[in-house]
Amino acid sequence: MAGSALDTISEIDSSPEEARARLVDLLLADGRITSPEVEAAFRRVPRHLFAPGGVSVDAAYADDVVITKRGPDGRATSSISAPWLQAMMLEAARLRPGGRVLEIGSGGYNAALIAEAVGPRGMVTSIDIDSDIVANARTALDIAGYPDVHVVQADADTGWPARAPYDAIVVTVEASDIPPAWTDQLASDGVLVVPLRMRGNTRCLTLARDGDHLTATDAILCGFVPMQGAGANPVTRRALRGDDVTLRIDDPETRALDLDALTPALDGPGVDAWSEVTIAPATPFESLHLWLASQPHPYGLLAVDRDRAADMDPQNWVSCPALLTGDSIAYLTIRQLDDSTWEFGARGYGSDAAPLTQLVVDLITVWDRDHRKQPGPDIRVYPTGVTIPPTAQPQLLVPRHHTTAAITWTAGDQR
Repeated sequence: MAGSALDTISEIDSSPEEARARLVDLLLADGRITSPEVEAAFRRVPRHLFAPGGVSVDAAYADDVVITKRGPDGRATSSISAPWLQAMMLEAARLRPGGRVLEIGSGGYNAALIAEAVGPRGMVTSIDIDSDIVANARTALDIAGYPDVHVVQADADTGWPARAPYDAIVVTVEASDIPPAWTDQLASDGVLVVPLRMRGNTRCLTLARDGDHLTATDAILCGFVPMQGAGANPVTRRALRGDDVTLRIDDPETRALDLDALTPALDGPGVDAWSEVTIAPATPFESLHLWLASQPHPYGLLAVDRDRAADMDPQNWVSCPALLTGDSIAYLTIRQLDDSTWEFGARGYGSDAAPLTQLVVDLITVWDRDHRKQPGPDIRVYPTGVTIPPTAQPQLLVPRHHTTAAITWTAGDQR
């Protein structure tokens, strides 16, 4: 946390009890909370005591993230996650009375929720690499009435073997890999809940042992502050048009491309193509982003300044899927047809703009036909050195130092 739990809470609009009750009622109504253990935890733990000074009670209990610390560049390095995501992660962890839980990435509030769910017979250990975060978490937990939560400074990569094995390990920072310590410290029937970054796309995976690997039983679109320490593996950011247009790259093949020619390409004419695949407003389609990332083609995520580069008009201004060649780019777009209908398409620039744009449109069509109505791809994580079974289905392999994530897409009629 950036401030102490003792700091004054400002701009109080509601009492903590009223704000907390409203939040829990919302999480129940939205289906985020599904178990009595997690509901009771959210009703009891005073979230506002873990927020930095200057955060109002209503802001502390809003269903949104609260930033607790920023680095010298202004980027968030620690936060209290949005309650909807915390609730879903705790439900995924299958918390029950007497459970032993390791939290990786501290702050105090989430550890207090876990402590309530596992009860006095349970055991909660929370680790963080940042000494400020550890100290503030310890202070806030003591003030809130959770002195038995064990908070220690440690690198996420090493876990905390002294109190293993754990029935659940809950990771609250973005990871690009699964270090051996996590699986070594997980009970044989334990659950690992981790936001795993796969080619730039982060999904909070619920992982369970499955022979020589881990299999995801659930995947939630999410965003977290990145891992620090030994497991740090930041994405590569390439400026294509100053800070107005940037590209995030998360695989070695795409990093190896000479992308200098993309800058002049963006100043040339664009090529548009439309897919006839439509969507209603407020309809989820996150599997389309992961599907485009899963292709055997150079790939990145485009970020565009809406005010200074509005002509580019990507589907997502912050994180838009894009396929690349050395001097060409094609990315996902969307246009409004009427009040209730939007159409997916693609826009391309460069010498290969036309075929690259058509490729994106063709992939949108395949997604719509084979994968749109499915629950999502099969995601498994294999230790490095373990043979991954071959498949005829579309599959993305994400090799890291310790593990390889395999994302396999099966059409509806082949399930």
